[in-house]
Amino acid sequence: MDILIKPIVTEKMTQQGEKFNRFGFVVARDANKIEIKRAVEELYGVTVESVKTMIYGSRTKSRITKSGVLSGRTSAYKKAVVTVAEGDTIDFYSNI
Repeated sequence: MDILIKPIVTEKMTQQGEKFNRFGFVVARDANKIEIKRAVEELYGVTVESVKTMIYGSRTKSRITKSGVLSGRTSAYKKAVVTVAEGDTIDFYSNI
């Protein structure tokens, strides 16, 4: 799918998945909430109650190495937090 890029599997999102049935995804920057809802429902077979999105801008980062200071930028991305219906769940580890 072009809309869902990858799931966010962090400690915080895992706790929200267990407690509140919320799951995080990195999504395409031009995707809207309706497209994200349809993509999650198709791919995982769950009922989506709400979608919250946020756009993270790029940041400048630098590090010191033997050859001097290297500086660069992190990429900007859009994140979606999807709340699924009670009783539904998404298992990201089933394909491992």
